[in-house]
Amino acid sequence: MLNSFRLLSLIEGLSLITLLFVAMPARYQFGVDFVWPVGMAHGVLWLAFVIMSLLVSHLQRWSVGAWLLALLCSVLPFGFLLLDARIRREQAGGAAQAVDAS
Repeated sequence: MLNSFRLLSLIEGLSLITLLFVAMPARYQFGVDFVWPVGMAHGVLWLAFVIMSLLVSHLQRWSVGAWLLALLCSVLPFGFLLLDARIRREQAGGAAQAVDAS
């Protein structure tokens, strides 16, 4: 489930970047308005992110602070990259623990 959450995080983060750095400038600089569909897609992805973050945080036994950090990363431009690095570290640590247990 952690891999699915990581993928959703990346897609949601890219939708935020698209909204902020493509759709908004296109609307205000060039008069091309596709903010609504990009914004709607981003909103749906963000809601899915919040729900999945609750599930993952419970299954991975994250602290409330770690979960709040994940939510903060979801609203900051390029914050999804920080969250991705944290998840990769957690996965690498889990793989190392599985090898040690063998």
